[in-house]
Amino acid sequence: MKLLRQTAELPSSLRGGAVTIGNFDGVHLGHARIIDRVINKARDLGGPAVVFTFDPHPVRLLRPEHAPPPLTWTERKARLVEALGVDAMVVYPTDEALLSLSPAEFFDNVVRGQLGAKALVEGPNFYFGRGRSGSVETLKQLAAQSGMSLDVVEPLVLAGEFVSSSRVRNLLTEGRVDVAREMLTEPYRIRGMVVHGAGRGVKLGFGTANLSAVDTLLPREGVYAGRGFVADRRMAAAIHIGPNPTFEEQQAKVEIHLVGWDGGVLYGEPLEVDFLQPLREVRTFSGIDELKSQLTADVQAARAAFQQYELADKLALDLPEGRIA
Repeated sequence: MKLLRQTAELPSSLRGGAVTIGNFDGVHLGHARIIDRVINKARDLGGPAVVFTFDPHPVRLLRPEHAPPPLTWTERKARLVEALGVDAMVVYPTDEALLSLSPAEFFDNVVRGQLGAKALVEGPNFYFGRGRSGSVETLKQLAAQSGMSLDVVEPLVLAGEFVSSSRVRNLLTEGRVDVAREMLTEPYRIRGMVVHGAGRGVKLGFGTANLSAVDTLLPREGVYAGRGFVADRRMAAAIHIGPNPTFEEQQAKVEIHLVGWDGGVLYGEPLEVDFLQPLREVRTFSGIDELKSQLTADVQAARAAFQQYELADKLALDLPEGRIA
């Protein structure tokens, strides 16, 4: 898949196909449904399947105080979209010039002119143009006038709830990372730089990597089973988000214990971790022995969750239709 930052870079081989436009934050199963339709439309046309998204999210310029914390960074989003099978993702730089375009100007300049789209696929809640004044109905009219097809894909419902980026954010802030995972195409992931901590974990026999500069939404404070990625390896991880009240520390931290990691210190290195399931709340322990006993149980639970997910993931990948059916 090609990742492009400007439509001026778009070669002729990536024009004249099917396009979907949106933020695609988190790349959840609803997004996957739309992208699957885009790919099918592109095949019918004999052209490319293109995802067009924005950086930053337009609301960060229009109403920064209301901007939701992102679920993915651009490179992560690109990897998730690529796994769904599209030919290109255009990450369009959001600026005042783009936001000032009327719906008709955006359609003529970007959709027809720069992307050369022959087919569009969107969800029913798609808005575009200055002040979000263009809706799907507006898009239907503009597409019909230009002889372009438009498919509107209905939202996906799981367990009686619409799948959306907002729903995923709510689940994460509630600590329900396992339920959020069922709505995403891949487990929820954060990244950060490993920095020095108090060094207390090593003394307890449970060394941790302390993450700084996390640029996406942090789940609710708690302890989670996860999966860490470092030095081309993936391994079970016990993730602690919050303070350390046993040691009278109230400052919230993100601490990662990589189960079985013996590759040395990681200070100054980037680290990415997935969240698989919640384990427990942050709490105060009566002493070191009780804390160590609980940490041992946390690591065992994290290892079991990791092994279970890896096995399920392998079995799903071995199916003819892959993980997303």
